[in-house]
Amino acid sequence: MSITVRIQPEDFDPAAEIAHLTEGRADIGAIVTFTGLCRDEDGRLSALELEHYPGMAEAEIRRIAEQAAERWSLQDITVIHRHGKLALGSNIVLVVTTSSHRAAAFEAAEFLMDYLKTRAPFWKKEWLADGTSGGWVEAHDRDDAAAERWRAA
Repeated sequence: MSITVRIQPEDFDPAAEIAHLTEGRADIGAIVTFTGLCRDEDGRLSALELEHYPGMAEAEIRRIAEQAAERWSLQDITVIHRHGKLALGSNIVLVVTTSSHRAAAFEAAEFLMDYLKTRAPFWKKEWLADGTSGGWVEAHDRDDAAAERWRAA
């Protein structure tokens, strides 16, 4: 079982990350990926800026990934999260889970994303289409509700 966690300003290539995990492997039966992108919020935004607490963010994401590894039979977990000012359409986050069977890979990826949205120490600032700051984004109740279902399971 391998866990990779990276927080970086540089873009990432989901296909290259998958190729790295699967090269020379015959034990993987399922790969589930989630790539989060910077969206324009119906034309309201021009960019999104992400800040994190270095060291703490990596440790928290690794802790969440280790929980996923304990709950599901997985071969690999990769989580890459970007920081800095990101243009519309840019990659923000990548979660990759591999497993012998699809159910474990799907559930673990969803678990990781739910917890990344609620517990990873990142802050998002919106930049409006007119170039001014729209302020810091507040947490959403829907994200907390999504994460709560894993506590009950």
